[in-house]
Parts: sequence; C-alpha cells; structure tokens
Amino acid sequence: MKDTLKVIKILEKYYKNYRRPTLRRTSKEKNPYKTLITCLISLRVQDATTERVSSNLFKIADTPKKISKLSLKRLEKILYSTGYYKQKAKTIKYVTNVILKKYKGKVPNTEEELLSIKGIGRKTANIVLSFAYNKLALPVDVNVHRIANRLNWVKTKNADKTELELKKIVPKSYWRDINTIFILFGKSICVPVSPFCSKCPVKRYCKRIGVKKSR
Repeated sequence: MKDTLKVIKILEKYYKNYRRPTLRRTSKEKNPYKTLITCLISLRVQDATTERVSSNLFKIADTPKKISKLSLKRLEKILYSTGYYKQKAKTIKYVTNVILKKYKGKVPNTEEELLSIKGIGRKTANIVLSFAYNKLALPVDVNVHRIANRLNWVKTKNADKTELELKKIVPKSYWRDINTIFILFGKSICVPVSPFCSKCPVKRYCKRIGVKKSR
C-alpha cells in the first residue's frame, strides 16, 4: 500500500523520544534467554509490571540452569503479580528444561526450532529472533494486529495471519521497528476501546475514525 510507509515514518518520528517498550530495552543485552523469558512473562500484563517482575526474577536467577533449580512454588510467587502466574511458571520451567536438555542451555536461533518448543508462539519466536539475534522477523502482538486492521492494511482475525499479510506490504527494513512503534501507538492513542482519534498523527490515513470497539 502506498500509504503504509508514510504512516510508519510519521509514527516513527512522533515516538522518537518516547521510552522504548520493556522487551526492546531488555534485548539491548543481546541475551536471548532473558529476552525469551521476559516475553513469556509479558503475556497480558502491563509493561511496567513486566519490567519489575523480570528484573526481580533475574536478580534471583538469570540463566537457564539457575531458573531450572527454582521450585515451581517459588517461581509462581515471583510471577504472582503478572496474572496467569501458575501457567507462566509452568511454561517457563518447561521451556527452560528443553533449552537445557536439547540445546545445551542456548536458546535456538531459528524459527523452526523455537516454534517446536511448546509454550513458544510466533510472536515470542519473532521477538527473540529480531531483538536478541538481530534476524529478519516481524513480531506481531495485539497492538500490531489491532492497528493494522484499523488502518485497513489487512483484514485478518488473528495475529499469525496479520504477520503473514504485513510481510507483503511492510518494507523489510521496518519489520522490527513496526512492533515497537505500534506498541507505543496502541497504548497511548490507538487504544482498544474509544481511541483518541482527535490527537492521532495519522488519522487522515485511517478508515475507522471514531471506532468504539477494538477492531
């Protein structure tokens, strides 16, 4: 679409001085395991909580071997404020054990291998590949999915399909950045219900001005 790049560049400039999302900041260490675990913690929780909880966890245990030695109950206690803490604790323990046993403690760096581990979905795999391994990938979360549909870039029912469609229209040089930009946009202006259309910097490109629902 001819307007796709225009929208991305406008938003890129608009959010130039905003604080980057937790996962983007975490990935600066280039620690794939921390990026992976932070992503698993971030499911359905606010960015500030993800940052606080993941930071607390890594002070206690910051490697696959150390986290594998934590009891499930202790891990649940650490993750309690993130919601779904019991399931998250089980997933983190399982994923960690697979990484230790099958991959000798190193997070795999291919999409196929990451997706073969139960508990790792496409969004998580793409975040690890993109931010931790600097590979070409397009992470799609609920914000990217919602905004892409609102802008009428895609007409999809889930994030996985959105990813496939966006790869056809978003320049590869922006595959990583669109996740960061749309997370900021989706949390500050293009929120799920009653978005702030009056102050939207790209409203002239939007087909759903004044929308009340998430799509």
